[in-house]
Amino acid sequence: MLYPVYVHVGDAKHAHGVTFPDFPGCFAAADAWDDLPAAIQDAVQAHFYGEPDAVPPPTALEDLAADAQYSGGVWLLADVDLTRIDTKPVRLNVSLPSNLVQQIDTWASTHHMTRSGFLAKAAQEAMRTPTN
Repeated sequence: MLYPVYVHVGDAKHAHGVTFPDFPGCFAAADAWDDLPAAIQDAVQAHFYGEPDAVPPPTALEDLAADAQYSGGVWLLADVDLTRIDTKPVRLNVSLPSNLVQQIDTWASTHHMTRSGFLAKAAQEAMRTPTN
């Protein structure tokens, strides 16, 4: 979803700062313009972690642009992936070899985890690891 954000333009010594008019108390920063989208997404995810219903709809940019408190910077419409905020569990059915399930359960139990917790952690780690 596109949200208007206000960018306080940085310089060689200062990062670009981002203010979210729709999310009071939520801020982001990045040294390079290219890094702003990821910083914005990370900030929104941290701000609303596990509370997707708390995210308000975006305010029209036309309404915000007239506000005198926003001067000296630039407006940006940020594409925020709200699905990444929703952390509630989803039940799914997967099929694995029984000996692998037994190994997973043993490892998870030894490490004070559930099977679901182990599989979620393994999936997150796999997605972080670059593939060739």
